[in-house]
Amino acid sequence: MKPSVRNLMARPEMAALLIFFALLVVFSVLNDRFFTTGNMTVYLQPIPEIAIVAMGITILIIAGEFDLSVGSVFGLSPMVTVLLMQNGWPTAAAILVGLLIAALIGFGNGLITLKLKIPSFIATLGMLFMARSLAVVLAGGFPPIFPRELNVSWLVGRLDLGLVTPRVSLLYMIAIALVLGFVLRRMDFGHWIFATGGHPQAARDMGIKTKRVKMACFMLCAALAGFAGIIQSFRVKVIVPNLGTGLEMQAIAAAVIGGVALTGGVGSILGAVVGTLLIAMIENILILSGVNANWFMFAVGAMIVVAVVLNTQTRLKAEGMKG
Repeated sequence: MKPSVRNLMARPEMAALLIFFALLVVFSVLNDRFFTTGNMTVYLQPIPEIAIVAMGITILIIAGEFDLSVGSVFGLSPMVTVLLMQNGWPTAAAILVGLLIAALIGFGNGLITLKLKIPSFIATLGMLFMARSLAVVLAGGFPPIFPRELNVSWLVGRLDLGLVTPRVSLLYMIAIALVLGFVLRRMDFGHWIFATGGHPQAARDMGIKTKRVKMACFMLCAALAGFAGIIQSFRVKVIVPNLGTGLEMQAIAAAVIGGVALTGGVGSILGAVVGTLLIAMIENILILSGVNANWFMFAVGAMIVVAVVLNTQTRLKAEGMKG
């Protein structure tokens, strides 16, 4: 077997890609409404927000840490943004402050985890409740009214691609994926992230400032969650304190399905995107088929198990092959 084939089989997103294409063929055969223009538009609509959060989670897990607060940050950041716009702030400035608040929460997560030696699972679990509470307090019991006259087509407007009309946010998602993928695979900082999560002691021995790397990943993860929340609130033109509730589980599921290892040091941006596409596909086909929506979480859980098992077996087989 050629080394290039072995390397391809060992890539973390390979299992997710195989499942994705298999389900794509099966669903298109079983339901002739799946590949219609209207359904593809609906299918693609929520993907950018979930994928952007999943990409942030993926990078943080690769670095060896965890963040359960992204769903709350997803709701808090747009809450701050909309309230500022209601008070006369320019849209760009309000968005910038919303992203800054998200990054500061990420900084807080990193500070508690790295300085106080609290496991990130516990630190971010606490932040999940604190950030959600802040969103509720800021709303004051009455969700702010989104400025209906605001033109946000540059962020969530429609793209006329002929067969489908996705949102402009899909382009932002692709751009973020390309940049993060390049950073992870081609830049020193990306190599530091993999080393920090996979071989922390060796990374420290090499002179890598592992705490700084993790802090940057915490802040990036939170900022991406905040940006995704702003996209969704601008898309639906509604902002409520419970926006993003449960999103952290979907994002983590997408990352795991995409091949990220919870032990750190393994994962890819492509895997996070494919994992998101798979979860959205499962939900879409259940709706088209008229299946009880309560089966959605069962299907996602089953997909996680299948993806992890398939990924592990494929990687072990690739490692056992001799050129």
